[in-house]
Amino acid sequence: MSNDAARTAHLKDTADLFNDIENGTLPSVSFAKPDGLLDGHPQTSKLGLFEAYLANMLHRLDANPKLKAKTAVFVAFDETGGYYDSGLIQPLDFFGDGPRIPFIVVSEFSRGGKISHTYAYHVSILKFIERNWHLKPLTERSRDNLPNPKVRHDNPYVPGNMPAIGDLFDMFNFKNRDDR
Repeated sequence: MSNDAARTAHLKDTADLFNDIENGTLPSVSFAKPDGLLDGHPQTSKLGLFEAYLANMLHRLDANPKLKAKTAVFVAFDETGGYYDSGLIQPLDFFGDGPRIPFIVVSEFSRGGKISHTYAYHVSILKFIERNWHLKPLTERSRDNLPNPKVRHDNPYVPGNMPAIGDLFDMFNFKNRDDR
């Protein structure tokens, strides 16, 4: 974001996000990142402040049922924030990936109350965007070009076709989808 015009056009404040939710003018894809005091990192914030930030956003979305009916909110934590557990770390490339982190989907189309065993990564959000809107991958070398994982029967946490990263579609049920 070194281009001033692009930064001005695309980076907005939380107040702009809340106005877009209220007015039903939310773009197809938005990323909300709370500032350091609200981001939930143990070193700079408290998890309760992050939860309050998220609750505020979700309450505003609840107040606009038409927008809520076609919106998915992905809540992803940063693996360096300390909220993770041990598990398979897949050797994706030189950088690898990180430990398992909390990741929550809030949507009327989510499967709700289910734990996904599909191997996902932060780039899974990009894979979801590309699949949902029928977009080409961002680059030829991007991690989002990796195939969706095939589950191993002996261990559902380890993809049988490593390296592989899920596109989050297993977290949704679009069977009753209409043109909301």
